[in-house]
Amino acid sequence: MPLNSWTSWPLREALSRAGVSGARLWIGRSMRILVVAGLVWSTLVGPGFRGWSLVAALAGTALVLLAFRGFFRMTLARRLWPSVALFAVLEAAAFGFQHAGAHAPAIVLWCACAITAMERLPLSAAVPCSAAALGAYAVVNTDNWLTTVATTGGLALAGYVIRLDAEARGNAHRLLAQERAARKAEAESAALTERGRIAREIHDVLAHSLSAQLVHLEAARLLIQRSTDLEADREQLLERVVACRGMAREGLDGTREALSALRGEMIPIEDFLRRLTAAEGVRLDVTGEARALPAEAGLAVRRVAQEALTNVRKHARGARVHVRLEYADEEVGLEVRDSGGREPAGELAGSGSGYGLLGMRERAELLGGTLESGPDEEGFVVRLRVPA
Repeated sequence: MPLNSWTSWPLREALSRAGVSGARLWIGRSMRILVVAGLVWSTLVGPGFRGWSLVAALAGTALVLLAFRGFFRMTLARRLWPSVALFAVLEAAAFGFQHAGAHAPAIVLWCACAITAMERLPLSAAVPCSAAALGAYAVVNTDNWLTTVATTGGLALAGYVIRLDAEARGNAHRLLAQERAARKAEAESAALTERGRIAREIHDVLAHSLSAQLVHLEAARLLIQRSTDLEADREQLLERVVACRGMAREGLDGTREALSALRGEMIPIEDFLRRLTAAEGVRLDVTGEARALPAEAGLAVRRVAQEALTNVRKHARGARVHVRLEYADEEVGLEVRDSGGREPAGELAGSGSGYGLLGMRERAELLGGTLESGPDEEGFVVRLRVPA
């Protein structure tokens, strides 16, 4: 047996009532009440206790109860020497009962001390204390030696079994507390992850729409401010307002899609891409065997497609665009390729924060995937691959 097993205290959970069921608790209390009642009754009816001797016997019984209570408190606080001192008081009380002729209370007290010491003290102190109590019991026991040896060994074994049971209960209670703490930490981590996911959705859906609207609104404001003939500039103002309205509608649609995604109500990725490419007049090819994608992988494909087509609209007006969705064995890929702009870049080219593709790359890396973007032949290409 390791050295620390001899010197270490039982777990606090084993010494306390933590994890003890109500039925077991009341059974233990009932047994203690019966034992105390038996001790008091045997003292009262004993032939040697009359008058002041009876008062002394009752006072000794009260002292024993207080000493036991103090012993339980000191062992729970893991204070060794006060616990040993109180154990010595209990042993002295047992010898006092024996000397006064109260043999039954003395034997019960020795046996209770032996079992309690084995249960609540470190083994380095429990073994000698329990041995002392059982030795005193064996000396005063009037039965034959075989019965005495069997009873003494049985009490020692009972004390050790009770100790093992208390340790098992304490370990179970501690593991349960650790599991609850782990679940709480896991729930907090999941909440933080969900907040990050919502934050990314808000950025991905609204950032481009709002920034583009700001460009048009600022242009409309400057046009109104500098114009000398608003009627002549009416068409330009109307064009700006219509563009803002269209972008607001796109932002609203994107917000609804994001909310549906957060609720797990996303449409299949192929249907989404078909709608998106049809609205943009873009060619779409799908390769591989179609299947349902995990929510995060599906969101990544959606957002990268939206971001890439928004960038084409900003920086490569008039370019031919080809979108390809590929289902592989353990991943899904998306490629958005344009042939290069054939018209001058519009005012939208300067809108946005410039962090769209960076955010998409971070999203892909969080899923264990990759996102590559850069010039390719005559245009620009964005490639996404994520596990799915």
